[in-house]
Amino acid sequence: MRNQLYQLSETDIAFPNPEYALTSPDGLLAIGGDLSVKRLSNAYKMGIFPWFSEGEPIMWWSPSERGIVELNDFRISKSLRKHLKKHPVKVTINNAFAEVIEACCEQRIDTEGTWITNDMLSAYIAAHDAKIAHSVEVWQNGELAGGLYGIMQNGIFCGESMFHHHTNCSKLAMWALVNWLKRHNAHFIDCQLENPYLTSLGAKVIPRSEFLTRLKLAGSYSLNPMMWQPQELIAIYE
Repeated sequence: MRNQLYQLSETDIAFPNPEYALTSPDGLLAIGGDLSVKRLSNAYKMGIFPWFSEGEPIMWWSPSERGIVELNDFRISKSLRKHLKKHPVKVTINNAFAEVIEACCEQRIDTEGTWITNDMLSAYIAAHDAKIAHSVEVWQNGELAGGLYGIMQNGIFCGESMFHHHTNCSKLAMWALVNWLKRHNAHFIDCQLENPYLTSLGAKVIPRSEFLTRLKLAGSYSLNPMMWQPQELIAIYE
């Protein structure tokens, strides 16, 4: 196995085997290339994702351990159910993708800095136009209150980021996503990296080898063309 850092071509969208990623920093596989829709699409199909900050080269990752959410393991607290009854929301998909990714960017700038650079914004909006990037929006009183976005090309939803303007609205977006994926017999949600917030919702870590095996199986999933049409999700909370 050749664990080394690869320099990507500007024109060839191919990636090295994700198992060749470095052990330190864990998961760094390659640098360079671009953020074209074709390259992004190929990366996610291989279990690779971009992650870098403003001023850095494009960096592509395949960590040795992968955070995922099994749809049946997603946890919702009683307090969130009570909150939803007191503060009803409307949930839509792909109605405000640009607004969602911009809100994700702004929230992270305010708290911790962001990896959602201007180039990343443009790239994922282009991916949305190409129908491989999708958003879930939560609305309260006609205003965008929370949401998330990610990539879905097969049986796995590859989550990228989420935000909330009102209490619990990012959790409500995640809950809606889980139920929507269940309705369509999807496989699981890729969270990329584990963090305490996702763990509280039921996320777990699996080895890269297991993730790549399950990713390959998800390639046979037939994506319903109506699944990500812009629409309001009715009776989505169970």
